[in-house]
Amino acid sequence: MRTFPLTLAAALAATLLLTGCDDDKTGGDDVKNADRKSGSGCALGDMGVEVGAGAAPAAGDTGTVTVTLTNKGAQCALKGFPGVDLLAEDTTTSVSPDEAAKAQSLTLGEGGTTSFTITYVRGEAGSEKSLKVHKASFTLPGDTKNAHDLTWSYGEVARTAVGGGAAQASVSGFETSGD
Repeated sequence: MRTFPLTLAAALAATLLLTGCDDDKTGGDDVKNADRKSGSGCALGDMGVEVGAGAAPAAGDTGTVTVTLTNKGAQCALKGFPGVDLLAEDTTTSVSPDEAAKAQSLTLGEGGTTSFTITYVRGEAGSEKSLKVHKASFTLPGDTKNAHDLTWSYGEVARTAVGGGAAQASVSGFETSGD
């Protein structure tokens, strides 16, 4: 007879523990990734973003903008290239991946970092063969609905043709950082 009360007590304890678990994903940092499996695609909202630039000093020079991402969420994966758009007053131009770059899969643990680089040719100010960029926007593979905007203060970007050619810019793949 004693086993019955102990079994009942264990069942009640298990029920109470399970009742404490709910599907609330609106809470703080501890639950923001509750709906994302470890190792799934990285979400931009879980990334810290830092930008460093080697701006092109004059028209015709090449410059770089390096974006470093730090994962503040659960382990996640990046597969492919970041999506990058350059925004001017009346146009948006997508930046193609660097022709020499190969897409690779990268897994980021919590606190892990990665970076990618936007390389561009500075255009001549006021030229019809330049794009007067004021902002760059990027997305992560698998999280294309969420974009992060960067103020562009690195001068105009050269185009391949007068008044509408592609921007002379490319984006690298994700590079591993740190250990």
